[in-house]
Amino acid sequence: MPSDIIPPAKPYFPRTDIDEAKQRLDEILTSGSLTLGKYTREFERQFAELVKVQYAIAVNSGTSALEIAIRGHDIREGDEVVIPTNTFGATCAAVIFAGGKPKITDVSHDTMTISVEAIEEALSPKTKGVIAVHIGGLICPEMDSIRKLCEERGLFLIEDAAHAHGSKINGKHAGSLASAGCFSFYPTKVMTTGEGGMITTESQELSTIAQILRDHGKESYNSNRIVRLGFNWRMPELCAVLGILQLRRLHEFIEKRNSIAKIYDAAFDAIGLERVITPANQVNNYYKYTFLLPKNVQRDKFKTMCRERGVAYGGEVYWPPLHLQPAFSDFLDEGARFDTADELTRRMVNPPIFSQMIVEQAERVVKVTREVLSQLGS
Repeated sequence: MPSDIIPPAKPYFPRTDIDEAKQRLDEILTSGSLTLGKYTREFERQFAELVKVQYAIAVNSGTSALEIAIRGHDIREGDEVVIPTNTFGATCAAVIFAGGKPKITDVSHDTMTISVEAIEEALSPKTKGVIAVHIGGLICPEMDSIRKLCEERGLFLIEDAAHAHGSKINGKHAGSLASAGCFSFYPTKVMTTGEGGMITTESQELSTIAQILRDHGKESYNSNRIVRLGFNWRMPELCAVLGILQLRRLHEFIEKRNSIAKIYDAAFDAIGLERVITPANQVNNYYKYTFLLPKNVQRDKFKTMCRERGVAYGGEVYWPPLHLQPAFSDFLDEGARFDTADELTRRMVNPPIFSQMIVEQAERVVKVTREVLSQLGS
């Protein structure tokens, strides 16, 4: 096996940013203000400015962001929240932990995101809200129609934008398309804080609730009076510093990933592979690049053979989908079908893509992919 394996993902901190982070760490440790300090406030301000919303609330994970946003919409026991099966388990778990019941739906064939049709089929008198999940940097294309449906039915709408930092649709940023947007800064994401998350919103009320919930439900940081049941969901100051540094480079990261995606587009189209196509009205940050293997190719064998040749395909977005996860089996409607997700999630693969990837690496990925598919008889 080659020693210079191309990884599926890789965080990028240029040396100048590392040096600045060290300086800020020295300042933070000297000051003694290690959490919810000036860097957290500055990161929140800059992120809200990016998304073009009034408020951004930093937390310790994308999962925390989701649960806070759901709880901020006054969820009650038995309330149903419609979500797609093609998402990470945190989307579903956040609904459950917040006291609601997930209503899991199939997805669209073209984009693997939730559709208006699927939402309408899932609605019931108990439905309280919808979570639309952006996948791999692609914004759910039906957001406008989904938002209108939710407004007509009196439902809340939350964006799970864990993958979508800097992504846009019709000129509007992910995180500005619903009552709340929820981002993750996990190490594999386009920008990272190590661990961390962010809630974006235009609602002053939701912003206030989020700030209370992230700090054990205290009415303010300097008070011990608990007014709601919250958790320790705070973002440390050092994570906020990393977020500020990464945010400066987000546009650069997205441009680089798009240049790699164009290489993949041309090559995989020439091979004749099906792929997720970004609509003309979107800017995709390409957190993940997704194409579908031919139906006769076994994914595990394909990935193993590619890795043996120095190309590490990453984890799929997502496999297994929610309806095949043992922890969520009790939340499935009897007889529910997920035909589209069953086919697509079994065939999807995600080749390496990261912000410091070079053309030669992308060409090597293409070369290895073509060779392996040829050997597998495709």
